[in-house]
Formats: sequence, structure tokens, C-alpha cells
Amino acid sequence: MLELRPNCEHCDKNLPPASTQAHICTYECTFCSHCVKNVLYNVCPNCGGGFSKRPIRPRTERRPGVSLEHQPASDKRVHTKYSDEEITQFAGATKSTRAEDR
Repeated sequence: MLELRPNCEHCDKNLPPASTQAHICTYECTFCSHCVKNVLYNVCPNCGGGFSKRPIRPRTERRPGVSLEHQPASDKRVHTKYSDEEITQFAGATKSTRAEDR
């Protein structure tokens, strides 16, 4: 089950569970739309993969035990360990390769 991390790992912008600005890679690294587009160039600085929009977990329980109330979002803030310079170099070297070809 997705953690639904509460923030952008680069700029620390809040990304609540219903945010349409949250993007994740296959390892659930979480970044905001602005950083994915303008800083990371669709290259996850942690794994090199691409991003998809993070799904929104339903607030309303339409099936027994299945909702944000029963599977709450994480409150643990995560930050990338890479510096801006390292991210720029990594993304620059990788962005010209399509995510599905990395």
C-alpha cells in the first residue's frame, strides 16, 4: 500500500493525501509537480526512474475498511539526500532518455 508521503522530497512543499500536485516514482519517492518538471526533468534523483501522478486515496469508505480513515497517509517527512548540484548533474545526464528506456 502506498505511504502517501506528506511532502515534496526536494522543496518540502506540503502534499496532502488529496493533492493533485504529488508525483511518485516506482519506489514511492514523492515530489511536487513544479520540482518534477522544472528541477528533476522527470528523473527521480534517487533511482533514475520517471514519475507518475500519485493516486488519491478515497476519503469516503465505500467498501468496508477501505478509506483514508482506515489506511491513513504517512506523517513522516522525507527529504532527498542529494544536493541541488548532484540532482542537476544526474537529471542532466538522464533526462534525454525516455523513462521507459532507462
